[in-house]
Amino acid sequence: MGLLRDEFLKSIWHAFTALDVDQSGKVSKSQLKVRDNFDILEFNNVCWTLCFKKNINMSHLLISNDDAFKVWCIFNFLSEDRYPLVIITEEIEYFLRMLMEAMGGIWNQERFDDYKLMLNRKQQCLSAWELIELVGMGHFSKGMNRQTLSMGISEVFQELILDVLRQGYMMKKGHKRKNWTERWFVLGPNSMSYYVSEDLTDKKGDILLDRNCCVESLPDKEGKKCLFIVKCSDKSFEISASDKKRKQEWIQAIQTCIQLLRLGLPSPHREARLRRRELRQKQQAEQGELEERMRLLQIANENKHRQLESMTKKLEEAVATATLEEQRRKQTQTDLQDRYRTDLEREKMVRQQMEEQVAQKSSELEQYLQRVRELEDMYHRLEDALEDERQARQDEETMRKLQTRLLEEESAKRAELEQIHLQQQRAISQTQAEKQELESDRLAKEMALQAAMLQLESLERERHGALEQYEEVRMKLEQAANKTKSWKDKVAKHEGLVRLIQPGDKGPQRMTNWGPAAFTDTELDLRKKSWQERKNHNQSAQ
Repeated sequence: MGLLRDEFLKSIWHAFTALDVDQSGKVSKSQLKVRDNFDILEFNNVCWTLCFKKNINMSHLLISNDDAFKVWCIFNFLSEDRYPLVIITEEIEYFLRMLMEAMGGIWNQERFDDYKLMLNRKQQCLSAWELIELVGMGHFSKGMNRQTLSMGISEVFQELILDVLRQGYMMKKGHKRKNWTERWFVLGPNSMSYYVSEDLTDKKGDILLDRNCCVESLPDKEGKKCLFIVKCSDKSFEISASDKKRKQEWIQAIQTCIQLLRLGLPSPHREARLRRRELRQKQQAEQGELEERMRLLQIANENKHRQLESMTKKLEEAVATATLEEQRRKQTQTDLQDRYRTDLEREKMVRQQMEEQVAQKSSELEQYLQRVRELEDMYHRLEDALEDERQARQDEETMRKLQTRLLEEESAKRAELEQIHLQQQRAISQTQAEKQELESDRLAKEMALQAAMLQLESLERERHGALEQYEEVRMKLEQAANKTKSWKDKVAKHEGLVRLIQPGDKGPQRMTNWGPAAFTDTELDLRKKSWQERKNHNQSAQ
């Protein structure tokens, strides 16, 4: 009932639109006529009569008014359930394929694709009058005469609108006289009507079909072949087809109608139309979902683009900040280099002063040794031995002081180098980015560190040389001590003379190679004692 209601509404819409001359959406009551009893074809014919003259000119078309009416009904059947009514390209192709098949022609897909492409550029659909003009102009039925086109339209009309599933001549056995008579049978969804001829003017009866009916094949009898029987609840009908192929086609078509009645389904064409619409709706829903996804993806892409722009701005700000930090770091590095250069110059001056003092001390030592040699000449072997002992002790004391100074200087240098190294490590550990930028600075400091290490190695060699000299002096002292054991009495006699040649303090302040000493005589004695203990411990360990 819902499908019939939609078809009624479509016909009414055409009539209402034709009567609504001023397009106000209202029609006067005098223009509308209501009848109690009418069938759908008569109703459609009334609506057609009201609207076709105002919308189409039939003079230049290849089809008659009746054929145009049938195309109009087919349009109402295949059009979409929205207003204003239009038929889409898929339904146009479905209708034209059926029309070409009914006319016995060959479907030209390339021609329709060209027409579809042209139609998609404009509106992608047709109105009822445009469809009638398309069929009437014979665009897709070239080479067909008007009678063939009219017969094709009628066949499609009967199949789609009148729900004629099959029609044709067959022999029917009578119920009273039992004679066989040729009849024109028309199979519908719920009935099988038979007429005297195919013009459908003289109807002889109906075979009402329901879910309890059945159709069976019969063996040949009474000189009739290709027999089958349609069994209904009240009576049965024996029918003879012209050949076995048509017999099988009729049996299959009747069985299809009975099966649809049992399942409560509409006619095959109406069901196919519903399936096509459901498929289009599903495709439209999928298309809408796809468009929504594309929209969401576009929004996400725009958000990502904005985030990327924000990150780019932050990166530019970070680069600017890093540039400022780099300028500050370079300025700090320049200040450190200037300070380090000043310290190196100061250290060079101090070193020159120490070298001058060492030269002076060496000159003094040479003079002192010269006096000692003169005394050795005076006191023969004993005096030589005593002088050697005293000189050895003096050299030992000097070497101890020198070694102590070297150790102190080495410790100070090591502390300074460790401080530079710690500063370098702190500068390197600030950030990974600054590590790369400070690599050149680190290399420069490493060169300075290597120079300082070379300096330290030089001091270390000097210390080792002093130790070797100290060992030599110690050996001489031991030899001198052994020599002086037998001369104790002579030493006592010449004690006054020995005192005269003992070195004395020149002043309260001791001097080193780098300037005045930083410790007193008491501290020097403590250092000598500690050094002697370490030396004895190392010798015992060896």
